Amino acid sequence: MPKNTKTKYKRILLKMSGEGFGGENGKGIDTEKFVTFAKTLKKILSLGVETALVIGGGNVLRGAKLGRSGKSRIVADQAGMIATILNAVLLQDTLENHDIKTHVISAIEIRNITEPFILRNCFQYLKERNIIIFAGGTGNPYFTTDTAAALRAIEINADVMLKATRVDGVYTDDPMKNPSAKLLNKLTYTDVLNQQLGVMDMTAISLSMENKLPIIVLNMNKTGNIEKAVMGKSVGTFIGN
Repeated sequence: MPKNTKTKYKRILLKMSGEGFGGENGKGIDTEKFVTFAKTLKKILSLGVETALVIGGGNVLRGAKLGRSGKSRIVADQAGMIATILNAVLLQDTLENHDIKTHVISAIEIRNITEPFILRNCFQYLKERNIIIFAGGTGNPYFTTDTAAALRAIEINADVMLKATRVDGVYTDDPMKNPSAKLLNKLTYTDVLNQQLGVMDMTAISLSMENKLPIIVLNMNKTGNIEKAVMGKSVGTFIGN
């Protein structure tokens, strides 16, 4: 796409599942997926879109699952936050190998590896067309990376949050289990809450609704989907007012 192509959204927050960087069954680390994602982000930046990310850690460890195994929920969630930082620094290295200046900003301080969250710095990085990767969740247990994504999107005044998943959007039922499930192209926040559709946790949806942050749920494995969403083309499921 040419650099002068008009985009609908000028600043986005992209929520990327950790499983998107995993190997078989979304587990472990597949370095080629980092490379593929870096190429996509380079295209987005070429359109002049200011881009921030929130990366999950589910390919490495899921805090909620670990908590159910008998570990302290607080410790389990902290381990999950650290897993997101692992993915973030690996993605940062890949992006910078593609000449994309990138900052990993973590809610959990790890000196010499990540930067602390300072909002004015974030605005400057975005203005300079640097990628920001928000890692470490919110820094608090009991909150998912979906909630962290909604929070960071609101803080940086993002025009939209894109939630990248392994399916085409929000369905009436789990499409992996029910082949008759229908894709829903547009939903209100209230629809998602009342029907408990499960695309994101309820805290993230409520926070987005309160702050009028639109959400687009799309398939991260379909080439060009993220670019189409940024251009304002119909893709996935739109959640808003």
